[in-house]
Amino acid sequence: MNNLDLESLLNVELHPHAINDYCPNGLQVEGRADIGHIVTGVTASQALIDKAIELNADALLVHHGYFWKGEPEPLRGMKGRRIRALMKNDLNLYAYHLPLDIHATLGNNAQLAHLLGIKAIEGMEGHPHSVAMMGRFSKALTGAELATRIETVLGRTPLHLEPEQRNKPIETIGWCTGGGQDYIELAARKGLDAFISGEVSERTTYTAREMNIHYFAAGHHATERYGVKALGEWLAAHHGLKVTFIDIDNPV
Repeated sequence: MNNLDLESLLNVELHPHAINDYCPNGLQVEGRADIGHIVTGVTASQALIDKAIELNADALLVHHGYFWKGEPEPLRGMKGRRIRALMKNDLNLYAYHLPLDIHATLGNNAQLAHLLGIKAIEGMEGHPHSVAMMGRFSKALTGAELATRIETVLGRTPLHLEPEQRNKPIETIGWCTGGGQDYIELAARKGLDAFISGEVSERTTYTAREMNIHYFAAGHHATERYGVKALGEWLAAHHGLKVTFIDIDNPV
């Protein structure tokens, strides 16, 4: 497949122009024109780039790419080394951030909900492009039971911040993968029993306690592995491309 045709295909599926983002979505670094093998991963780190080069891939497709708002513009240091490696090896880099978070089936939020068994899903912000979602479990869980489920699914122990009512059962839940911890207040105002995000802030502890809501920090990387993996599987199944998912370990 032609590299520009692949970008058009991804844009049609992910609708990047429908949401304001903190980075450009789509083809960020242009490489060779013909694409047969794609490596997918969460972040375009040097380790992932090196692995893609080792596998002789034609493209790298990630959730966290480059050129974030507010970052230094010069191509030097770590950023320069990464981009130099891509260009020297004629490797295309595609990145989709918020569009991959919110996609109704392939997105990070949708994939996490599927893995955790969350049903009746809708946007917490009340519009189709909501970054935070809410839903419910078919059966109420204790905080310990949900922590165990998260650990089993994601392969890491979440941080569980308990509300003042520690034995509060969990049936309704909100979530936002990655750095979505500040949506906890909206979740509490909507009367949800618990909220999950990837990252946690110092202030989150007091919000959980004082607004009487369970909170789980499950890891930025761990909660965002599954969107780009699903997107790659979709490309392989529906468009005949060879796709290899590489998970570069990240404890954060």
